Amino acid sequence: MRSPTFSIGAAFFLAAASTALGQSPSAESAAPHLRRDGPAVQLVVDGKPFLILGGELLNSSSSSREHMQAVWPRLAAMSLNTVLTPVSWDMIEPAEGRYDFRLVDGLIQDARAQNLHLVLLWLASWKNGMSCYMPLWVKQDCDRFPRVPDGSGAGRELLSTLSDANRNADARAFAALMRHLRGFDGSAHTVLMIQVENEVGILGDSRDRSVAANSAFAAPVPAALMSYLEEHRDALLPELRTLWDGAGGKASGSWQEVFGPGLATDEIFMAWNYARYVGYVAAAGKAEYALPMYANAWLRQPYFLTPGTYPSGGPQAELMDVWHAGAPAIDILAPDLYGPNFTEWCFKYQREGNPLFLPETESGPEAGARVFYVLGAHDGLGFSPFGIDMPAERLGPDLGQSYAILSQLAPLILESRGLGRMTGFSLDKAHPTASASFGGYSLEIALDSIFGRTTAKGYGLIVAAGPGEFVGAGRGFMVRFKPNGGLPLAGLGRVEEGTYRDGRWIPGRRLNGDETDQGGHWRFSPFASGIQRCTVYQYR
Repeated sequence: MRSPTFSIGAAFFLAAASTALGQSPSAESAAPHLRRDGPAVQLVVDGKPFLILGGELLNSSSSSREHMQAVWPRLAAMSLNTVLTPVSWDMIEPAEGRYDFRLVDGLIQDARAQNLHLVLLWLASWKNGMSCYMPLWVKQDCDRFPRVPDGSGAGRELLSTLSDANRNADARAFAALMRHLRGFDGSAHTVLMIQVENEVGILGDSRDRSVAANSAFAAPVPAALMSYLEEHRDALLPELRTLWDGAGGKASGSWQEVFGPGLATDEIFMAWNYARYVGYVAAAGKAEYALPMYANAWLRQPYFLTPGTYPSGGPQAELMDVWHAGAPAIDILAPDLYGPNFTEWCFKYQREGNPLFLPETESGPEAGARVFYVLGAHDGLGFSPFGIDMPAERLGPDLGQSYAILSQLAPLILESRGLGRMTGFSLDKAHPTASASFGGYSLEIALDSIFGRTTAKGYGLIVAAGPGEFVGAGRGFMVRFKPNGGLPLAGLGRVEEGTYRDGRWIPGRRLNGDETDQGGHWRFSPFASGIQRCTVYQYR
């Protein structure tokens, strides 16, 4: 398994930015950055690992600082530590070469006032596969800034990836933003990461069919991509390797000669062109201020199965190799995770050393459960439901409670990542059990039952805190322990509920009797989320 993309690209751009600004790399390293600790990746902020407990605003909320005045206190009360918010090209560059960062500065100041961090979403050339956030001076000049035609040849608001003018205008604006952020926030570190564009890809067709695109599609696959594929042949994801081998595993040729005819090849072609464009924009920004940067994907779903029904060419899981080759300045490829197969997508986006970050996912009742799974089972960098500023009844009651608990556990979670001593899970009637093995014990996890009736859902996270000692959090589940060695049986020595305050355990009730099924199970009430510490012993 090769290192994630940031280890290839970030060091280069970090050094480039430091040199360009006359500073040493050590001075720049104080900025938020990604660091590999063994098999896990940490987001490091002010010298310490940081866990993003976030939420993404509705698209237009932060376009008005006045509108946000009533929103900020609500977000802080939800135990969030990070807000994901758009910054749009059309609002920071209303006229070519003239920049206005007053709104950006105001959002940063208002976030600081609530002790919140920000992840900025650069909405520029594309958002949800279309080009609605480009400035008016770009929209009005179709000759200079070419579009992708629709199936009939008519124009539409979709910038072409094959235009240097499109790419360079976007990159100049993004570089200006990052240069400004370094000056305005380079010491405070309110802004943690940047999303470059949003859910890129062609909608309505599998690929761009303009004259320029048709010419590029018939030309040889670029040497840079072929060299990458040859170098990483044995480590490529199976989806891409199977397609390449099925077409003969050629070292050169046109796109169809190398990958075969069909929609999959159209999508690989678009992935390369989007990756090169987005990677160029990211590199321009990193040369000014080397914050971590990611690209997000609108995922293929059962109701969006073919390229073009979802944005063709975005950072889909099976196209990660193409994106790694084309956009080394992008540190993370992230799924916008809606719909079914939640756990499957999490596994797919943790391949090839790619750290799992969920910048956008469903709000509502599932969010408060799924965050435990993402952080505990996948060493997730963070979690962020969409529409966090919607009315509270739309969000469901669990997310704020979950974040309040996970913020207490964050130091323990962060120090346990990648060490094989932690698990997370989300249970329901369709998936009522889970299992794990660490800390010297096998853990059988199941939905709790009350008076013989199984609860409807449960979720949680468990960490081995020391020999025979476990910390658990969540609700609606129970655990039975089995020794992995030594004596044949395991019992509960002591169970306490409590809280963490500044990293120190503050015990509450000592639980026993009905609360532990007479010592048979470590139980977490279905009625409220909580934290417990459990000591396990062996006997025969």
